[in-house]
Amino acid sequence: MEKLGIMVCGHGSRNRLAVEEFAKVAEGLRAAMPEYPVEYGYLEFANPVIHVGLDKLREQGVTRVLAVPGMLFAAGHAKNDIPAVLNAYAAKHDGFTIEYGKELGIDAKMMQAAGARIQQAIDGAESEVPLHETMLVVVGRGASDPDANSNVSKVTRMLWEGFGFGWAETFYSGVTFPLVEPGLRHAAKLGFRRIVVFPYFLFTGVLVNRIYQHMQLVAADHPEIEFIKAPYLNDHPQVMETFRERVWQILDGDNAMNCALCKYRAQVLGFENEVGLPQESHHHHVEGVGDSCTLCDGECNGACQEKPHPHSHDHGHDHNHDHHHHPYPHAGHPLGPNSMKRV
Repeated sequence: MEKLGIMVCGHGSRNRLAVEEFAKVAEGLRAAMPEYPVEYGYLEFANPVIHVGLDKLREQGVTRVLAVPGMLFAAGHAKNDIPAVLNAYAAKHDGFTIEYGKELGIDAKMMQAAGARIQQAIDGAESEVPLHETMLVVVGRGASDPDANSNVSKVTRMLWEGFGFGWAETFYSGVTFPLVEPGLRHAAKLGFRRIVVFPYFLFTGVLVNRIYQHMQLVAADHPEIEFIKAPYLNDHPQVMETFRERVWQILDGDNAMNCALCKYRAQVLGFENEVGLPQESHHHHVEGVGDSCTLCDGECNGACQEKPHPHSHDHGHDHNHDHHHHPYPHAGHPLGPNSMKRV
């Protein structure tokens, strides 16, 4: 007899707070969907890893898994790494099927959650500045996939028009361009009285804290501008509802990702050589290693990135190492794309 279970698949982080926040997603789904067993796992840097979560589901008698990526947009991790791990696991266990859902993506509920976080920052400001004299900066994770990066720009535009900000820009924390600090230094020249910096991230971590740190660096050089940091999405109720919807979409057969501009399927300008590349994960050698950071009881200062990695090579997210990724065509761009320098 078939028994359904739910698996939430994340990337993983060395930041303990980020790992705890991700675990709350699984807890929220357990509460919202008590009829199904719910487990979670990570690709790297934290435990449990994905196959351990799948083991727990099998131990509970689950034969059919509905797996959802705990990610905002579909780039390499959601398109390649997680599916490769899931497919390899399913191939080793007869009678055990795994169906994969969509990323959170561009969704009205996600926009409501983002709008709430930005409004929270505005409401907490010490002074009143008209929205038309305020600039919004949305910071995405950044990927080597232009389709995923373009989705961040769409989020920016939706929020820009929704609020009526005077101006808005999109920057990235790494991998692509423009990066946060050069982007903010450009933004400071545009003459707005206030700049709201919003990391469009699900959870905290080294990158979110570096975004805020780079904002503070630029703010120190521009005391005439009020810089406000908006909180990241975290477990906003609309985020949790979107996760729940992604699970139901698998059951309804509406779980296909948008592949129209996927660089692995279409001749995307500048990425033509990546069409048809094999689906494989580069995380098998770092599953669980590093685990979560123990330095993060307060706001993370990135110190955990300075600790030696307990492996034969550095697996930080500077992306200078070989992960069997196709070379990013703009690696030498003057405004990126290497991950942000430590501050």
